[in-house]
Parts: sequence; C-alpha cells; structure tokens
Amino acid sequence: MKALVSSLAAAGLLAISFGGQAEAQDRVLRRATAGEPAVLNKAMTQAQARKICRQQMRGARESRSAIRQKMTFCVNNLVQGN
Repeated sequence: MKALVSSLAAAGLLAISFGGQAEAQDRVLRRATAGEPAVLNKAMTQAQARKICRQQMRGARESRSAIRQKMTFCVNNLVQGN
C-alpha cells in the first residue's frame, strides 16, 4: 500500500514538472513570434498579388485549371517577394 501511494505521488510530481516545461516553452514561443513580421522587399499582400496576377492573366486562352494553377503560382511568388 505504501509503495502504491508513493509511486502515485512520484507520478504526480513528474506530471507537474512536465507541465511546467510545456508552459515555459509556450512562453518562449509566444515571445519569439510576437511583434511585427519581418519586412520582405517587394512583398505584397495576397489581395494585391491576386489583383496583379488577374491583370496579367486577362485574356488568356487556356483551360480554367491551367489558369488557376498559374494564378496560384503567381500569387505565391508575389506574396513571398520574388
């Protein structure tokens, strides 16, 4: 009986210590990701990128799926600043 109680107590202490580590990691991650995002040269918002890509694709004589793929690629490049 004594062994059972002491093993439960030890398990409880381990659970509490691991919980504290998770909270500390969470605080560090929150601190690291807080604040303004890094500015990328020539990067734009998704709405701006979509507008420019739509203008570039205007009048394209291709299937919808091909245009959709090219639009996705174009928007991703402009958002990343490439």
